[in-house]
Amino acid sequence: MRIFTAEEMHKLDGRVINKVGIPEMVLMENAGAAVAAVTETLLEEVEDKMVVVLAGKGNNGGDGLVAARMLAAKGIDVTVVTLNPLKDFQGSAGQELKILKSFAVDIIPWTTGRDKQEAIKELCSCADLIIDAMLGTGFKGGLRGGYAELVAALAGLPTPVVAVDIPSGVEADTGKCEKALKAVVTVTMIAPKLGLYLYPGASYAGEILVANLQTPPEFLAEDAGEISTLEENMVRELLPQRPKNAHKGTNGHINIIAGSAGYAGAAELCSKAAVRAGGGLVSVYTDSDVWPILSVKSTEAMIHKLPTESLAEVIVTTLDADVLAIGPGLGKAPEKQQMVRDLLPELGLPLVIDADGLNALDGHEEILQETAEKIITPHPGEMARLMHISTGEVLQAPIETALAAAKKWNAVVVLKCTPTLIALQSGRVFINTTGNEGMATGGCGDVLTGIIAAFLGQGLTLENAAICGVYVQGLAGDLSAEKGKIGLKAGDLIEHLPEAINKIMG
Repeated sequence: MRIFTAEEMHKLDGRVINKVGIPEMVLMENAGAAVAAVTETLLEEVEDKMVVVLAGKGNNGGDGLVAARMLAAKGIDVTVVTLNPLKDFQGSAGQELKILKSFAVDIIPWTTGRDKQEAIKELCSCADLIIDAMLGTGFKGGLRGGYAELVAALAGLPTPVVAVDIPSGVEADTGKCEKALKAVVTVTMIAPKLGLYLYPGASYAGEILVANLQTPPEFLAEDAGEISTLEENMVRELLPQRPKNAHKGTNGHINIIAGSAGYAGAAELCSKAAVRAGGGLVSVYTDSDVWPILSVKSTEAMIHKLPTESLAEVIVTTLDADVLAIGPGLGKAPEKQQMVRDLLPELGLPLVIDADGLNALDGHEEILQETAEKIITPHPGEMARLMHISTGEVLQAPIETALAAAKKWNAVVVLKCTPTLIALQSGRVFINTTGNEGMATGGCGDVLTGIIAAFLGQGLTLENAAICGVYVQGLAGDLSAEKGKIGLKAGDLIEHLPEAINKIMG
């Protein structure tokens, strides 16, 4: 699903109002109806329902006023807390306020008086649900005045919150946020906003539901930018289909150069993931002192000693494959790093470069430009080293950084931040929607490398292998987390890979 920036959303709203002829009030009515419907669903099992709507003076507040009216019409006890003087509600929001006054809804202002503030806090603590309709996609910076006071007063209350479009206090384009109310659900209008997926904003969004508001589909396609979420139906269309007469040779020969003393596990995880993701033949080339360990532990992969004397021999063995994954646990020994730098420009097959494969290129980034088809899978620290910036700068602007790297090196870039991003040289960016915090453990990146390599070996393009690999790995993590996120290990993802793939394929 395409994600919209605040500017793109403003442009789309203008087209819908001015060219299609849908009045702003109608859009507001549709938005409020969507919020009211979600609220009713969440409170379905609650008797004597009580809802508090926090409303700012803009269109976001107007959406909240519509929801308040519709809920009140259903017999729900609704109170509206306004963050601005009533005279400041203008335009469509002002008209909705005028209509609301004819309904059985209490409208009370958030004031500077301590007693009144405590009364509102008590009201919110007793409510069954709070609707956050204070600020929308135009917000930037930090909350001020009554907005900051109210959010601070309500922080920590157990009352569930439904956010209208975006949690108030979260920047729509960056996800930056100093403080906000944590929503259980965000009902976002027409299309998702970037700040709902980027942290820290994503931690306030809860479940994201998109309300179409009866916007013409072709407008969404025409006005959308280059950023999309990864969704199951998209991945389903891309996953390799296995014919009845398939054999191991038709499902790809994946070579992996990985592992060193103390890091045999990285090679094992990578190779097992490649097998579980459908690779037909998997060969691992590793250090001689790791070879005996992997020969026992990796029964489904072919384990070879990495030639140490002849680069030509490494090239020959590598070319006897459909794809090469290089880097997991390879180590930082100077001779290993030099081997990577000498090897990559000589190869003409698709590559997945990870971990120490990327570390070997620190200070030699021109090799990335000289290397053929490639997917690189850095975490923020590795990306920072390659781009000669700080890790903090990567995390402050992950999309911009990943795009810059993709264009600079003519590569598909998988940036392993939260959420994982895929950037293409064309300018397209994909944001993953699977995965969880339990996957923040050693080895999960090695698993991802093996999965992506397996999909490349089965004939997917660089772009599609990255898309499928990232989504499938995250889903395997979600399936693993059903038994608990704490203690989840990388090997759990491998065991759940067939289930994840089958779930997507239906």
